[in-house]
Amino acid sequence: MQSSPTLNDIVPVSKSLAELRAELDGIDDAVHDLLMQRAGVVEQVGRLGAKGRVALRPGREAAIIRRLLARHQGGLPRRAVVRIWRELLTATTAMQGVHSVAVCETEPGNPYVQCAREHFGALAPLRVHRSPAQAIHEVSEGRVTAAVLPMPAQDEPLGAAWWMALLHRSDPRIHVVARLPFWGARPDGAPRVEALVVTTIPPDPSARDRSLIGLELPLEMSRARLAGVLANAGFVQRDTLLRRDPQALVAQALVEVEGLVEDDDPRLAGLLAEGLPLPVVVGAYAVPLEGDGV
Repeated sequence: MQSSPTLNDIVPVSKSLAELRAELDGIDDAVHDLLMQRAGVVEQVGRLGAKGRVALRPGREAAIIRRLLARHQGGLPRRAVVRIWRELLTATTAMQGVHSVAVCETEPGNPYVQCAREHFGALAPLRVHRSPAQAIHEVSEGRVTAAVLPMPAQDEPLGAAWWMALLHRSDPRIHVVARLPFWGARPDGAPRVEALVVTTIPPDPSARDRSLIGLELPLEMSRARLAGVLANAGFVQRDTLLRRDPQALVAQALVEVEGLVEDDDPRLAGLLAEGLPLPVVVGAYAVPLEGDGV
């Protein structure tokens, strides 16, 4: 008489804990091999780059993370993918030259320092300053790669309006190249501040960018009139910060527009045609991720 099949005959026996751990060890070794291989390619890229040039490429870094998230699946949280690659990208940037960051910290509890750590990694050297001018000076003197500065605000005091210094095209010229934080879902304990990153290289494209344009305006020009001028020139306006200081002869505006705007963008000539002085492209940044890294 033939016996009935047992449960072990129907359901495959699960791997033992020791077998699963051995499998994980093999995967870890394979991941490590790929990391070392990636580092070797980065070294080749560094040798091809201009000597002494800042290796930071925030646009390309953003594009890499977006591409990985678009193909990601499984139980590993999406924000973990961002964190892992942020550490990796910072480490490989440091392989191509000295990489340190100045931070303008203006708040109790050091939220801007936390924001910089979140983006540039746990081991990135940070130099903390209490004014944006000090942090920008560090970049200008080449003592740091980049500076993390508070997001410009409409009612900030004149000394905090660091973006106005970028309108003068100083040498070396300072550009906005990134916006922090790069992903929007804020877990408990994460810093809630927003910041911009500046450095001496122009921003690089990420395929989804916004730009900042600095303008000097007649004191009597309204926001509505400025919006019309921008639209006529072909810009899609997102936001505008407008300063009218009582002692100044002109007003200053910092305008956020869609897309990557470079110095030779023909739309800038359209602003000149509207009777405005020569605009200055302050910089651009990759649009941060929304939600949980999507």
